[in-house]
Amino acid sequence: MSQSSQSAASPEEAAAVVAASGHAQLLLWPDLRIVTASDGYCAALGLGRSALAGRTLDEVFAPGPDLEILKASLEVARETGRPHRNDRSGRLLVQSPAGSAAGLSLADTVSSPVPSPDGGVRWLLHGAVLPGEGGRTHLAQALEAAEARLRSVLQTVPDAMIIIDERGRIESLSKTAERLFGFSAGEVVGQNISMLMPSPYREQHDVYIERYLSTREPRIIGIGRIVVGQRKDGTTFPMHLTVGELQTGERHHFTGFIRDLTDQQITETRLKELQSEVTHMSRYTALGEMASTLAHEINQPLTAISNYLKGSQRLIDRLEGEPVPQLRDAVGKAAEQALRAGQIIRRLREFVSRGESERRIESLPKLIEDASTLALVGIKDVGVEVRFRLDVRADQVLADRIQIQQVLVNLIRNAIEVMADSEPPRTLEIATAADPDDMVVVSVADTGGGLAPEIARNLFQPFMTTKRKGMGLGLSICRTIVEAHGGKIWVETPAGGGTVFRFTLPGFGRQEGGHGR
Repeated sequence: MSQSSQSAASPEEAAAVVAASGHAQLLLWPDLRIVTASDGYCAALGLGRSALAGRTLDEVFAPGPDLEILKASLEVARETGRPHRNDRSGRLLVQSPAGSAAGLSLADTVSSPVPSPDGGVRWLLHGAVLPGEGGRTHLAQALEAAEARLRSVLQTVPDAMIIIDERGRIESLSKTAERLFGFSAGEVVGQNISMLMPSPYREQHDVYIERYLSTREPRIIGIGRIVVGQRKDGTTFPMHLTVGELQTGERHHFTGFIRDLTDQQITETRLKELQSEVTHMSRYTALGEMASTLAHEINQPLTAISNYLKGSQRLIDRLEGEPVPQLRDAVGKAAEQALRAGQIIRRLREFVSRGESERRIESLPKLIEDASTLALVGIKDVGVEVRFRLDVRADQVLADRIQIQQVLVNLIRNAIEVMADSEPPRTLEIATAADPDDMVVVSVADTGGGLAPEIARNLFQPFMTTKRKGMGLGLSICRTIVEAHGGKIWVETPAGGGTVFRFTLPGFGRQEGGHGR
């Protein structure tokens, strides 16, 4: 789920709370569409709950001044963020012939806003008094019922919630807040909210409240920010805090919605570590690929130099004169150094080609998840739709985790860069498939402009690139890594356009499964 859905109770949860109420309760969206109603409310109207849910007030109730009274009360609660008591008489009648002829009395009804974590209004709650609930206590019962319903609904909010007064004293907190900070409600109610903060925030908080009440200048009200909280055991943790204000008469109350960011920061730290590992391996492999290529290319002219020097020695042997021995000696030493340089380069190639790696049994879906997380940073700016099509039979592979992630990151980023310069739709598909030869095929397909045949033939050669600022080593490195794993890599250009890169890796789970049969 998205962050917004995590930070508020779902309509189903709120509906369940209201439906279980023993009082007449109607839950609405801020646009005055009905979410649900309690049994008492439904009985008073003579309608089932399904006849109310999802409908507007105009669709349910008969038009007239009494309906306008209800709307006005709800709108006041929505706009002010405070409960509104209706002291005007009236009676709500339903349009349906199946409804109750008596309707619902509007006298002493209360409309209450249910706040959202961002300080706005999540729902509206309309409470009415049913016949026989007592004359003098009509308003008191309605208010008590509204308060109880609000408290129950707010307890379903997954984020921690704390309500304080204008002096910074804690008036109530949700069960989530108790678990987050390690305090029970009895330990903190009546205490200053600063007890949940480390220094220097603890010493500064009351000053912030006083400044706001005197200047009315909001510095955090309605604005989410990241701060630090302190648990009962003294440990601290990062949290996202959103503060809303509620004014009842002359009194001010502040509601704080808190989301623990510990797991998020752990994930971000792990992502940075993973990115650092892949970057380090990429640079190391690029250096090795470049060294191997240069060694191969330089060794050829060195061999030619050595041959020319040997030929020169044979010509010198036919000469006579005093400088000849010195010339022969100089040419001989030059030939020796050329041979020595060739031996050094040959050893360098052998060292690079060994390419030590740590191959283990790895989860291929997890490898793809981590690599795509790294490669897809900033993808929203390009407008690329990413699809995953993973074969459940291609689950485990024998691979070096960092090296295969490097291959995937390279292929995914190449695809994104290609599609950035192409017309929509831009689709990236990452797929896996089990191969009959106990291999696993991984493919990265894009809907870019494709490749010319002459480029596709030499695409995996060192220093071959289609990018203006590319070095031409990325795909060459991918080939080296895949072949070192016993696989192969190739490119396809579908008739419909785009490019598909495929590579194979040795599977593990299917081999083990074959032994077990």
